[in-house]
Amino acid sequence: MVSAKTGTPRRRRSTPSKGDLREQAILDAAEALLEHESVESITVETIAKGAGISRASLYFYFGSKHEVLAALVARTVAVLREDALGAAGDTGSAPADIIREALRRTAKQWREHGLVMRAAVDFAPVIPEIGELWKETLGSYAEAMTQVLARAGVPDVPGPVGAAALARGLCWMTERTFYWASARPRDLRAATDTCAEIWLRVIGSTPDQTTQAPAN
Repeated sequence: MVSAKTGTPRRRRSTPSKGDLREQAILDAAEALLEHESVESITVETIAKGAGISRASLYFYFGSKHEVLAALVARTVAVLREDALGAAGDTGSAPADIIREALRRTAKQWREHGLVMRAAVDFAPVIPEIGELWKETLGSYAEAMTQVLARAGVPDVPGPVGAAALARGLCWMTERTFYWASARPRDLRAATDTCAEIWLRVIGSTPDQTTQAPAN
């Protein structure tokens, strides 16, 4: 289980507590509101109403609307961090296959939680908690993909042509590409294929159109 507020692991319980369920209901309500309202127009009161609790009850869990949004982002990016760990630990698959799978999983998150992730990008510069979460998440992904690029033969050396620098640049390129494409499933599928093409060219490979993982 991952803490919604911090994105860090916490001790598992056999069943979620009443407080855990209420916290998740608050986050679910906030994500649902993002489907038809801007972050600016969402209020603590509308979130509380969506979760079926009073405004006072919501303040027991979160101190502000921005805290709710930060926790919602934390819950979403926790999956991306797990995917990064999986990519880094997968030493049995070919680097090209790891890259395709990582992009497929990332695209899936953007498809299912694009509203939250776009809000994270938009508010990272003005809400420090979100900015730090997003930066750490992209950093974790870049570290994992550095190992993948190195296993593919990219020199793991300091400087702008080393595996670490290339992984960072490619991860931020992928983030920005998915950000713009995530509003439309067809665009996201095409963006996934384009990003795969770029990543695989870096490692001297090309996508195999017959075995390429689907974007959904």
